[in-house]
Formats: sequence, structure tokens, C-alpha cells
Amino acid sequence: MTGTMRALDETRGAVRVEDVYDTDIDDLWAACTTPERLARWIAKVSGGLHEGGTIQAVFTSTWSGAVRIDSCEAPHHLLLTTEPGTDDEGQLEAWLAPVGSQTKLVLEERGLPIGSMHFHGAGWQVHLEDLGRALALDGPAHADGWSEEKPAPEWHARWTELTPAYRGSDV
Repeated sequence: MTGTMRALDETRGAVRVEDVYDTDIDDLWAACTTPERLARWIAKVSGGLHEGGTIQAVFTSTWSGAVRIDSCEAPHHLLLTTEPGTDDEGQLEAWLAPVGSQTKLVLEERGLPIGSMHFHGAGWQVHLEDLGRALALDGPAHADGWSEEKPAPEWHARWTELTPAYRGSDV
């Protein structure tokens, strides 16, 4: 799996990653939308877990902030706004679709500064790899945990490995 990056205008862009997981759509949806399952692979979340609600998230990468749930159409589509109402506002959108006995996840983050899209591309690839590992383990992908100050060690090592390839990719 490798993500793609594209410019939306002169200053902002989008990163798109996708993968197919060996689980049904309802299980993958739960892994992407319930606090206990999210904490296994990507983020600790709290707050208004409903359409129109705002949650607080701390990602394995150390990113933390507010995330508004704009659309939640179980089990196929999720649209989120990160850092709503700020200059750094962005969108995360996920689509899930059955592929035989498996499920395809497509995730896109939009509104990223062009100059840092390679960091996000590598990051999202690692997040989706972590999702696959959490599903296979039926448990946490990051036994050592993470915080706002310190990323999950395995996440950070893989992100560091992938970042140069994304830096060299065309936008």
C-alpha cells in the first residue's frame, strides 16, 4: 500500500490511502468508529461520538485536537473536520466497501499544507498498516502506548522509514 498526494490549490493538498482488510464491513466500521477499537491502532478519543458532535483525539503520531463528526453513515461513510474553526481546519473522509469476504477502506485527508503532505502520506500509510495489525491481533497494535508528547515507538519508526519515499513523490 502506498498513498497518493495531490494539490487542491497553490497552498493546500490531499493525501489518499487505501487498503483491503480481512474482515467484514461491520467489524471494520467498529474498528474505525468506537473508542475502544480506535485506541488499538490510531487514537484515544473522548467526547461527543455522534453526528454533529466534537471529540478530542490524541493520535499515535502525537497529533491532538478537536475533531467534528460531520457525517456518519454506518457502515459505509464517515466525514470529519479536524481543528474546526481554525486556520488549520482540514477534512478526513473514509469510505468502506465490501470486497468479497473482505472490506476495502479508502481514507482521504484534505486541506494539508503542500510542503508537509509527505509527512501525512507516510503517517496515514502507517496508521492503515497499524489497523491491519490490530485486526489481526484482535488487540492493540501499540503495546507501549503513546501520548501528546511521545509517539508510539513502532509508529514513529515506520513513519521515519517511509517519509523519504513520500518526500520524493510527485504532487
